[in-house]
Amino acid sequence: MKTGRTKYRFLFAGGGTGGHLFPAVAVAERIKLLIPDADILFVGTKSRIEGKVVPQLGYKFKSIWIKGFSRKLTLENLLFPVKLFVSLIQSLLINMSFKPKVAIGSGGYVSGPAIWGASVMGAKIILLEQNSYPGITSRLLEKYAEEIHISFEDSKKYFRDKSKLHLSGNPVRSSFAALSKEEGMKEFGLSPDLKTLLILGGSLGAGSINEAAAASINQFSGKKIQIIWQTGKSYFEKYKNYNSELVRVMPFIERMNLAYSACDLLLARAGATTIAEILALGIPSVLVPSPNVAENHQYYNVKSLFDKDAAVMIEDKNIKEELPGAVLGLIFNEEKLSGLKRNALSLGKPDAALVIAESAIKFINV
Repeated sequence: MKTGRTKYRFLFAGGGTGGHLFPAVAVAERIKLLIPDADILFVGTKSRIEGKVVPQLGYKFKSIWIKGFSRKLTLENLLFPVKLFVSLIQSLLINMSFKPKVAIGSGGYVSGPAIWGASVMGAKIILLEQNSYPGITSRLLEKYAEEIHISFEDSKKYFRDKSKLHLSGNPVRSSFAALSKEEGMKEFGLSPDLKTLLILGGSLGAGSINEAAAASINQFSGKKIQIIWQTGKSYFEKYKNYNSELVRVMPFIERMNLAYSACDLLLARAGATTIAEILALGIPSVLVPSPNVAENHQYYNVKSLFDKDAAVMIEDKNIKEELPGAVLGLIFNEEKLSGLKRNALSLGKPDAALVIAESAIKFINV
């Protein structure tokens, strides 16, 4: 692999989900704005989101064989030691060829071997931790890092060396910006005179959120609440018939900032990217942490906001019973909506991508 003549060589490793990938992309974009000739390489797996998105964005991409360790007893788990060993060798070879000056790990199992390989080659290591409860990869890589940039104050207690920690926030891409409510309403063909609820379950959808939304839709429509409902691709066929004058049902929303701009209240899972966007734009929200994620990290993400009155939390097991009351009790209460918006904005770190990019660049000359 040709590295070019520039000394500004940055390796990014992280993925598996958008929550791990897009913060890294946000930092890479900022580095490119500051240093146009920077040489940037992403390391990930071909089969996950990074394998598709990174090449589309025009960045160089190398894949390794690693796959996460399932919490259930599976045949795949028997292959884990082999895949880990092969991934470590692949990572060493990639780093020996690219010779990064700085390596940035944004979480997910793929970042472990790649960042270890960069460390062996003498690169300065920066870690990004998006969740309130840090993932196991971040905790294992802590000893190799010069800096660890966290998104939540609560994360500090889980790391041993507090001197490495920086409360920088979760980086959001520069293209993600608030637009006017009028633009949002026009995009979805809705009335600016009615309250609007945005329902998200992630790109794949969330079964319990969709079921609760379907069960509550008549109550919301009866109160003239408009709904923008991203069902996820897996659930669209099941719920597409709920589309109506007041309800816009779609499998996926391409321009999420328009959806945020249109809504008065958000109902969503509590992934790190969604929370970063909520804090960046000050979106009043009802968050339902997924019970099916590693180390229950979505619960800790929401609790960090809930404790500061920056979001309302409903546990997944209670969503059908509690959703109607939560939405109807908030969406017409301007004082409560304003309070949630104000508190969310106070926790946001809109300059996170720039702060981390500048930290990465400074290590080039160390």
